[in-house]
Amino acid sequence: MKKIYVIHGPNLNRLGNREPDIYGHLTLEQINQQLQEKATTLGWELDAFQSNHEGKLIDAIHEADTHYDAIILNPGAYTHYSYALRDAVASITVPVIEVHLSNIHARDSFRHHSVIAGVAKGQISGFGSASYELALLAFQQLFALEEIERM
Repeated sequence: MKKIYVIHGPNLNRLGNREPDIYGHLTLEQINQQLQEKATTLGWELDAFQSNHEGKLIDAIHEADTHYDAIILNPGAYTHYSYALRDAVASITVPVIEVHLSNIHARDSFRHHSVIAGVAKGQISGFGSASYELALLAFQQLFALEEIERM
Protein backbone atom coordinates (compact mmCIF):
# COMPACT_ATOMS: atom_id res chain seq x y z
CA MET A 1 0.00 0.00 0.00
CA LYS A 2 1.41 3.37 -1.04
CA LYS A 3 1.71 6.10 1.58
CA ILE A 4 1.40 9.74 0.54
CA TYR A 5 2.34 12.71 2.70
CA VAL A 6 0.71 16.06 1.97
CA ILE A 7 2.67 18.97 3.41
CA HIS A 8 0.96 22.36 3.50
CA GLY A 9 3.03 25.48 4.11
CA PRO A 10 2.39 28.87 5.66
CA ASN A 11 -1.04 30.50 5.77
CA LEU A 12 -2.80 27.47 4.30
CA ASN A 13 -4.46 26.98 7.69
CA ARG A 14 -6.38 30.17 6.77
CA LEU A 15 -8.02 28.67 3.67
CA GLY A 16 -11.71 29.33 3.46
CA ASN A 17 -11.16 32.78 4.99
CA ARG A 18 -8.03 33.95 3.22
CA GLU A 19 -8.67 35.69 -0.11
CA PRO A 20 -11.36 33.23 -1.27
CA ASP A 21 -11.42 34.86 -4.72
CA ILE A 22 -7.84 33.57 -5.18
CA TYR A 23 -7.70 30.45 -2.98
CA GLY A 24 -11.31 29.29 -2.97
CA HIS A 25 -13.85 28.72 -0.24
CA LEU A 26 -12.77 25.29 0.98
CA THR A 27 -10.99 25.02 4.30
CA LEU A 28 -7.77 23.08 4.68
CA GLU A 29 -9.69 20.41 6.58
CA GLN A 30 -12.12 20.05 3.67
CA ILE A 31 -9.28 19.75 1.17
CA ASN A 32 -7.57 17.13 3.33
CA GLN A 33 -10.84 15.19 3.58
CA GLN A 34 -11.24 15.20 -0.20
CA LEU A 35 -7.67 14.00 -0.60
CA GLN A 36 -8.18 11.28 1.98
CA GLU A 37 -11.25 10.03 0.11
CA LYS A 38 -9.40 10.02 -3.23
CA ALA A 39 -6.39 8.23 -1.73
CA THR A 40 -8.68 5.60 -0.22
CA THR A 41 -10.24 4.92 -3.64
CA LEU A 42 -6.70 4.37 -4.95
CA GLY A 43 -5.94 1.98 -2.09
CA TRP A 44 -3.41 4.32 -0.51
CA GLU A 45 -2.82 5.81 2.91
CA LEU A 46 -2.61 9.59 3.14
CA ASP A 47 -1.44 11.81 5.97
CA ALA A 48 -1.43 15.60 5.97
CA PHE A 49 0.60 18.17 7.88
CA GLN A 50 0.52 21.96 7.96
CA SER A 51 2.89 24.45 9.51
CA ASN A 52 3.63 28.13 9.28
CA HIS A 53 7.22 27.44 10.36
CA GLU A 54 9.97 26.71 7.86
CA GLY A 55 11.96 24.44 10.17
CA LYS A 56 8.94 22.26 10.90
CA LEU A 57 8.28 21.89 7.18
CA ILE A 58 11.92 20.87 6.64
CA ASP A 59 11.66 18.31 9.45
CA ALA A 60 8.47 16.91 7.91
CA ILE A 61 10.18 16.52 4.52
CA HIS A 62 13.17 14.76 6.09
CA GLU A 63 10.96 12.39 8.10
CA ALA A 64 8.83 11.60 5.05
CA ASP A 65 11.85 10.21 3.22
CA THR A 66 11.79 7.03 5.29
CA HIS A 67 8.05 6.72 5.97
CA TYR A 68 6.27 7.64 2.71
CA ASP A 69 6.32 6.78 -0.97
CA ALA A 70 5.62 10.32 -2.22
CA ILE A 71 5.09 13.89 -1.06
CA ILE A 72 2.66 16.52 -2.26
CA LEU A 73 4.09 19.85 -1.15
CA ASN A 74 2.42 23.24 -1.17
CA PRO A 75 5.23 25.44 0.13
CA GLY A 76 3.08 28.60 0.06
CA ALA A 77 5.16 31.77 -0.05
CA TYR A 78 8.30 29.76 0.77
CA THR A 79 8.09 28.63 -2.87
CA HIS A 80 9.77 31.80 -4.00
CA TYR A 81 12.71 32.14 -1.66
CA SER A 82 13.26 29.21 0.73
CA TYR A 83 16.49 27.60 -0.34
CA ALA A 84 16.30 25.62 2.90
CA LEU A 85 13.06 23.94 1.73
CA ARG A 86 14.58 23.44 -1.71
CA ASP A 87 17.61 21.76 -0.19
CA ALA A 88 15.38 19.55 1.98
CA VAL A 89 13.51 18.35 -1.10
CA ALA A 90 16.81 17.80 -2.94
CA SER A 91 18.14 15.72 -0.04
CA ILE A 92 15.43 13.04 -0.09
CA THR A 93 14.79 10.09 -2.38
CA VAL A 94 10.98 10.05 -2.52
CA PRO A 95 9.36 12.02 -5.34
CA VAL A 96 7.82 15.40 -4.57
CA ILE A 97 5.16 17.22 -6.57
CA GLU A 98 4.90 20.94 -5.86
CA VAL A 99 1.28 22.12 -5.76
CA HIS A 100 -0.38 25.54 -5.72
CA LEU A 101 -4.05 26.44 -5.56
CA SER A 102 -3.62 29.55 -7.70
CA ASN A 103 -1.68 29.89 -10.93
CA ILE A 104 1.53 31.41 -9.57
CA HIS A 105 2.61 32.34 -13.10
CA ALA A 106 -0.45 34.54 -13.63
CA ARG A 107 -0.05 36.52 -10.41
CA ASP A 108 2.42 39.07 -9.03
CA SER A 109 5.80 38.85 -10.74
CA PHE A 110 7.56 37.85 -7.50
CA ARG A 111 5.39 34.69 -7.47
CA HIS A 112 6.47 33.53 -10.93
CA HIS A 113 9.69 31.87 -9.78
CA SER A 114 9.85 28.72 -7.68
CA VAL A 115 13.10 27.66 -6.07
CA ILE A 116 11.47 24.28 -5.34
CA ALA A 117 10.43 23.38 -8.92
CA GLY A 118 13.93 22.44 -10.06
CA VAL A 119 14.21 19.64 -7.49
CA ALA A 120 10.57 18.47 -7.59
CA LYS A 121 9.25 15.76 -9.88
CA GLY A 122 6.79 18.32 -11.22
CA GLN A 123 4.60 21.30 -10.44
CA ILE A 124 0.83 21.68 -10.62
CA SER A 125 -0.78 25.08 -10.15
CA GLY A 126 -3.92 27.00 -10.89
CA PHE A 127 -6.62 24.38 -10.41
CA GLY A 128 -7.71 25.26 -6.89
CA SER A 129 -8.11 22.28 -4.57
CA ALA A 130 -8.12 20.03 -7.66
CA SER A 131 -4.37 20.76 -7.96
CA TYR A 132 -3.83 18.36 -5.04
CA GLU A 133 -6.01 15.67 -6.63
CA LEU A 134 -4.15 16.07 -9.92
CA ALA A 135 -0.94 15.41 -7.99
CA LEU A 136 -2.45 12.16 -6.68
CA LEU A 137 -3.32 11.16 -10.24
CA ALA A 138 0.20 12.04 -11.38
CA PHE A 139 1.63 9.77 -8.68
CA GLN A 140 -0.76 7.02 -9.73
CA GLN A 141 0.74 7.21 -13.22
CA LEU A 142 4.32 7.40 -11.93
CA PHE A 143 3.81 4.36 -9.69
CA ALA A 144 2.27 2.43 -12.60
CA LEU A 145 5.27 3.26 -14.81
CA GLU A 146 7.64 2.11 -12.06
CA GLU A 147 5.80 -1.21 -11.90
CA ILE A 148 6.09 -1.66 -15.66
CA GLU A 149 9.81 -0.87 -15.57
CA ARG A 150 10.35 -3.51 -12.87
CA MET A 151 8.82 -6.23 -15.06
